[in-house]
Amino acid sequence: MAKSICDVLGIKYPIIQGAMAWISDAGMVAAVSNAGGAGIISCGGRTTEYVREEIRRCRSLTDKPFGVNVMLMAPNKEEIVKVICEEKPAFVTLGAGNPVPYIEAFHAAGIKVIPVVPNVKLAKRLQDNHADAIVVEGMEAGGHIGVLTTMALMTQVIPEVEIPVVMAGGIADGRGIAAAMLMGAAGVQIGTRFLLAEECPVHDNMKQKLIEAVDTDTIVTGQTIKSAVRGIKNKFSLEYQELEFSGKADKETLLKMATGTNKLAAVDGDTENGMMQAGQSLLPLKKIEPMADIIESLVKEARETLAQAASIRI
Repeated sequence: MAKSICDVLGIKYPIIQGAMAWISDAGMVAAVSNAGGAGIISCGGRTTEYVREEIRRCRSLTDKPFGVNVMLMAPNKEEIVKVICEEKPAFVTLGAGNPVPYIEAFHAAGIKVIPVVPNVKLAKRLQDNHADAIVVEGMEAGGHIGVLTTMALMTQVIPEVEIPVVMAGGIADGRGIAAAMLMGAAGVQIGTRFLLAEECPVHDNMKQKLIEAVDTDTIVTGQTIKSAVRGIKNKFSLEYQELEFSGKADKETLLKMATGTNKLAAVDGDTENGMMQAGQSLLPLKKIEPMADIIESLVKEARETLAQAASIRI
């Protein structure tokens, strides 16, 4: 079994925070890292100046390891990579593009590289190109998703590579963490559960909608144009999906309709016309509480579940 992500990053618990656009700022990231996990600053839709400022602000809030996520489809990705190499956070995660060309530069700057991958083929390629670990995310996750479930990915990716595999997608409680660890994961990545942290800047309107949500309340938009996004059902997402499957709108129209809707919900609090990106595991989202309390409860439940697993007979 590959070593724990704790050993890779020098953190207390094998939990990293998913980078959520317009949400994962320095305050939230520092709260995760101070609580024993590893927070990740999101660069999605941000300027290079913002990225530099947030890295420096995070460093003023914590002396623990934290990372930065790079969206490789961003038009300013080259400039953002340069800023990250200059500021030297502990690690980077990379998605929505080919991470291989950037690994050498990050390593030269002393930064660990943890790409997000959707399948076995890319996992092996990243191992061959000396990634320090990988995040493998199932379609149960919030935001942009792939086509395979977390269980299917754990079953197929983990045995095929020797580098640490961090599992993500629908993991929102300690039982999910325990399941991933028993399958051989080196750690987990969690996003949606952390939206209810006091330190999370997502709008209070969206936090309340997450608390009220039931298990069947997520929806996937953009499937027909290969830009699938999971979020909470509301006026926008239901109307979008209806138009999408009507055959009356082309890709350009659908992409334009979705542009800016994540920020509209997360920052402006418009929970009817914005896209509230969230994963499928909604019932554990019961109350707003400090990040440290969330992480400690996750770890406690995971340890209890793993202890009980020792007595299971097959």
